[in-house]
Amino acid sequence: MLLFCFRLTAQPSSSPDTSTIHWPARYEPSKSKFFVHNEIEVSAPPEVVWGILIDAESWPAWYEGARKVVIRPESDTVLTAQSVFTWKTMGLNFESVIQEFAPPLRLSWESKKKNIQGYHAWLIVPTDYGCKVITDESQNGWLTFFEKTFQPNKLRRLHDVWLREIKKKAEAHR
Repeated sequence: MLLFCFRLTAQPSSSPDTSTIHWPARYEPSKSKFFVHNEIEVSAPPEVVWGILIDAESWPAWYEGARKVVIRPESDTVLTAQSVFTWKTMGLNFESVIQEFAPPLRLSWESKKKNIQGYHAWLIVPTDYGCKVITDESQNGWLTFFEKTFQPNKLRRLHDVWLREIKKKAEAHR
């Protein structure tokens, strides 16, 4: 697998870069303590996948890795550039803050706790037959030691499930 990593750079919102994830320096995969990459081809346009992805409060209905998702401010029914959301994932409660929001191609959030910090990025790349959906997560903190030691494949497996469910929902929407 070939992986390209670049520092966070500003991109015009009218034409988001779709070549790579925009990693903040502290989360660059080569420097992080734990990193997973997952991707899937979807036979649906990026706008359909985007609509499914930003409807975060519906994730628990179809994705086993998300529980108790609540978007703030409460007036938002889907994720926006200003959203903060709380949720339970991997057995822990998190508060996540949107860091990049470029419809319909890029979405990233940061989640921080004292014992673990993570940056979860989504990249939706248009293709001739729909799109490729990439989700990468980079983590730091002492809890990553236990994750790597006792559950090294759990996050990758959950992201695979998330992607398969997004694919199923998007392709049924066509």
